[in-house]
Amino acid sequence: MTAPVQILVVDDSLLARMMLKKLIVKLRPAWQICEARDGRDALEKVAGRRPDVGLIDYNMPGMNGLDLALRLRQLFPGIVLALITANIQDYLVREARASSVEFISKPIEEEKISVFFDSVEK
Repeated sequence: MTAPVQILVVDDSLLARMMLKKLIVKLRPAWQICEARDGRDALEKVAGRRPDVGLIDYNMPGMNGLDLALRLRQLFPGIVLALITANIQDYLVREARASSVEFISKPIEEEKISVFFDSVEK
């Protein structure tokens, strides 16, 4: 039996985290969810864990989501990451993709998350 997927959800908005958790439970009920409110909190919570997937907001206090994604990639080279943000400026999309981080624009929609999850499982 394989271990359940460990997913890290990072967003400074409690409402956004709640929405993402609800979608994850609906789409992938066996996945185990770890949530964090910002980059520092995320790095503390993944200590001793091995997350497989990360859904990360871009605009957060302290460390932005792309910087966090790069730190997580250093710690967990196989992690699959997506930046979820309403900030859809071209340079940010390019930077994310150049770093092998998927880009998902807000508002959070079930179809966007489902497509991302399907790509994770391939």
